[in-house]
Formats: sequence, structure tokens, C-alpha cells
Amino acid sequence: MKIMHEHIDFPGRSPVKVKMREMPHFTFPWHFHPEFEILYVIDGCGTSFVADSIEEFQSGDLALIGSNLPHFWRSDEIYLNSGGNLKIKYIVIQFPHDFLKEEIENYPEYHSIGELFERASQGIRFFPGVVQKLSKKLIKIAKSSGFERIILLQELLQELAKTVDYKLLAGELYQNEKQSFTNFRLTKVMQFLNTNYQRKIELEKVAGIANLHPAAFCRFFKEKSGKSLSEYLNDMRIGYACRLIIDGKMSVSQISFESGFNNLSNFNRTFKKHTGFTPTNYFGEFHKKQGGI
Repeated sequence: MKIMHEHIDFPGRSPVKVKMREMPHFTFPWHFHPEFEILYVIDGCGTSFVADSIEEFQSGDLALIGSNLPHFWRSDEIYLNSGGNLKIKYIVIQFPHDFLKEEIENYPEYHSIGELFERASQGIRFFPGVVQKLSKKLIKIAKSSGFERIILLQELLQELAKTVDYKLLAGELYQNEKQSFTNFRLTKVMQFLNTNYQRKIELEKVAGIANLHPAAFCRFFKEKSGKSLSEYLNDMRIGYACRLIIDGKMSVSQISFESGFNNLSNFNRTFKKHTGFTPTNYFGEFHKKQGGI
């Protein structure tokens, strides 16, 4: 499936675009855009696709999509088969990738929002308690305009930045390349992994790049990245495999070896563990002919 680059116009040179819609179903295809996007589903259900993540969504779903992250929301079949009797209702808030850039760089009060934007490079889904607390503010943003809307959006972003009740959607392959690992030793390791994850990688080789004994490196990497080396590599490999599956030009066996797995059964097992689908079912789920956003 081809991905579409969406061009977003901001009316009146406003830095924020907001739409509150009620429609028979989501209609926008698999796409990306440089702008950040907040999507709040007031009423509706279906399946969300964010990079290599496939999850069901229900009424009250709230997600923040980072710059250039591929995504679409697909309504359940009951909406497409209802003849327009069922409606989905949602709010979309979009703002430029450099929104609040100077404030984030210069004022400590905005640093947490900057960290939120970094996390959004993988897509964020917020838990129901957060949505319940912020639903009125989301609707107020949709009904406001001008300076009031910008202030309300900043308040919303600050609330989203403070909460720990969320999950990241996309795998490691979609992490923002500008993510700041302050440790130079880790930066060298990440650069090596990001360019060699499709190949067989030996622990001793990576530990040598960090100038550490393998056992010490494992502790170091886990502390800095939050994952073991094998977990991190599998995330990147499965993310790449998802891209190849969506593209639909290679067999599962070819994708397995192309994405860095030297064993097809291990690939199938790891893929199912990460995505909840077999590779074949993942392809079928993604390519169902339904509408999306």
C-alpha cells in the first residue's frame, strides 16, 4: 500500500488547526505529514494503525502522533454497512513540527512539553483516566479560536506531558533521530545498531564499540535504554519487517531474512509476540478495504 504525504493548510496563518467532525466513518488513507496531530475519538470504534502498531480503539480514544509518523484510523465495518445511520465523532488538532520550539529551547517551564514531543515520534496513546480528565478541555479547544485556542492547547500539552498514564505505539525503528542520548559511548552504539540491525550482531562486537566487557555492557545498555540488547534489536527488526509486509513485494521468508532474522520460525514467533498477529494476518488486517484517517 502506498503512503500519502498529506499537505495541511493553516487558515489565516494560525499555528493551530482544529476540526470537530461527525461522519459516517473515517475516510483518510495511510498517510503522514510534518505536523503533530492530536486525535480524540468522542464516539466511534475501529482499528488504529500507527507505523508498525495495530490496535483497536473505542470511544474516548486519545492519541498524539509525531511529525512524519505514518498513521490512519479505520472504522469498524458496522459504520461502513450502516448506510449512514451510525456516525463517528472526533476532534483533530494539528500544529507545526516547530511549534513552541524557541520556548522549549530557552525556558525550563517548557522542557516537559519538549520531552512529550520526543516521545510522540513513536506515537502515544493515553489511558482512559487521562482522557476523562481532559475531555472538556479538548472540546473547549475545538470551540475556541485565536489566542484563547493557543493558550488552551499549551495547557493541554502540559497536562499530557506530566502524565505517566500512556503507552508508546511504534517500535524502536520509529524513534526520533534527534533523541538526545547525552552519553557519547551510547551514541556510538546506537549509531552502529541503527545501521546494522539487519545483520547478525554479536554482543562482543557491540560491547567492544562501547569499550566495555560484555557483562558490563549489558548492564550499561539496559540502564540507558530501558531494554536488553536483544529486545532493542528485535523491536527495530520487527518494525522494519512491518514496513516490508505493508509494501507487499516480498514473501514472509524473504522478509524474515531481510529484517535480520536467520530463522523463519523465530521470526514468526517474535513477530506474533510484538504485534499480536502472524505476518500473513498482519498484511490482511492492514489491507482490508475500509476507510481511515
